[in-house]
Amino acid sequence: MSEPEPEPVYHYTTAADWQRSLAAGQHLVSGRGMTLSDEGFIHLCDATQRAGVWQRFWSGIDEPVVLLTVDTVRLDPPVVRENTHGGAELFPHLYGPLPVAAVLSVDPVDAEGLPV
Repeated sequence: MSEPEPEPVYHYTTAADWQRSLAAGQHLVSGRGMTLSDEGFIHLCDATQRAGVWQRFWSGIDEPVVLLTVDTVRLDPPVVRENTHGGAELFPHLYGPLPVAAVLSVDPVDAEGLPV
């Protein structure tokens, strides 16, 4: 019996940052206004966490944002699930660059953070 496919993880970023990442072949933006070198990892989220992440960090942004759907199998190092702020909810973090090749889809989002 084969193992089930792992669920993808998600990452919000500005469309402009994503365009720069495409040219570089890797994404080095951790979150809104933060780089991988600032934070030490790239913030990711599961499907059930997307709405909360959008509300806490991205709501009200005045530039285009895209949602990256990321294949965790293509990530090296692997995703680490943890809470770095003392809460109980575990979030996926990537302690290295996000390769463009690991991104399954890039979708523009509306004012609620939902793909359009």
